[in-house]
Amino acid sequence: MTATKPAALDGIKVLDLSRVLAGPWCTQILADLGADVIKIERPGVGDDTRTWGPPFIKDADGNDTDQASYFTACNRNKRSVTVDMATPDGQALLKQMAAQADIVVENFKTGGLKQYGLDHESLRAANPRLVYCSVTGFGHDGPYAERAGYDLMIQAMTGMMSITGRPDDVPGGGPLRVGVALTDLFTGVYASTAILAALQVRDRTGEGQHIDMALLDVGMAILANQASAFLNTGKPPQRQGNTHPSLAPYQDFPTLDGSMLLAIGNNGQFARFCEAAGHAEWAADARFASNTLRVKHRGVLIPMLEELTRTRSTADWVALLEDKAVPCGPINDIAQAFDDAQVKSRGLAVTLPRDAGDGIASITGVASPLRLTATPPVLRHAPPALGQHTREVLAEFGIDGARFDALRAAGVV
Repeated sequence: MTATKPAALDGIKVLDLSRVLAGPWCTQILADLGADVIKIERPGVGDDTRTWGPPFIKDADGNDTDQASYFTACNRNKRSVTVDMATPDGQALLKQMAAQADIVVENFKTGGLKQYGLDHESLRAANPRLVYCSVTGFGHDGPYAERAGYDLMIQAMTGMMSITGRPDDVPGGGPLRVGVALTDLFTGVYASTAILAALQVRDRTGEGQHIDMALLDVGMAILANQASAFLNTGKPPQRQGNTHPSLAPYQDFPTLDGSMLLAIGNNGQFARFCEAAGHAEWAADARFASNTLRVKHRGVLIPMLEELTRTRSTADWVALLEDKAVPCGPINDIAQAFDDAQVKSRGLAVTLPRDAGDGIASITGVASPLRLTATPPVLRHAPPALGQHTREVLAEFGIDGARFDALRAAGVV
């Protein structure tokens, strides 16, 4: 929604030195909550994801531009400023901006910004209140600290791929990555949470701090119950497709015209399903009397259910069960998901106008899922064109027209 009163992070200034996904996902969350996020990009090049296409953003005539849609997923509500940090003048500009910022977010390799004087210790000396968040693949210590880290690598190393996909002994079996860069996204969410905590501490003590976010750490953390299962039994969990290691029936099922998802999490839901489906006796069967027993006898129960679910269409099953408090739904593609009545009602596709002089009139993205009643997320800027706000932002930091023109002529901005 559009801002009508101060947002949750109104007055907070973020210097965003990050690029690609994990860092920008973090700063987009802060921007949606009202922070002024200044995205620093390389002159003439910008964030790598600006060219990660196809697909590309369309112009007003429906033709592809040279701007990839990937970039737009995580850079809403930001202002783009181009600065060459490899130059002394560029470094001076960024130091000047950091001295007036509340937060810096960066995702360079460990130690990569020290040569520019933009590392935490250097910037903290001029601004002790600064909350400085570093995002790296493996953290700032340990034997892998110097390595570059990518989501796919982390999904493989942490074991995420070992529990994603079908078992090796069935058709299509083998390890799979999750369909989005899950570790990057979760790192962005964890980073934003850590930053908000650090701001709260700063309000009490007047001191900022350094936040060391590692994709590896997050990748291990989001193994959740699967990690807990291993740590407490010593037995590594295995891939099992769409079934659940601890619940049954909790998976996809074939229907008359496709497939559906049935997610039964307790005995009451199972009993209501059986009654609605015309087989109340299954709930009374000693083999299926509890979730643990249903998991134990999964090999008997699932074929019985599959034979039954094939007798009705997906829509018929959803209609039958939706008022019985039995979790059931279609397995949508993304187009079907955005066409869903609840998705539309929640306003989850949001179009923002863009006036950057590049022929792109608007950009559509997914609404923030944060629903605060008093200070809801604000939508102020579509994802920016490269350097769209450079002159505007630098003027706010005291760079007058003549100085700006000289910096531009020198290729610094």
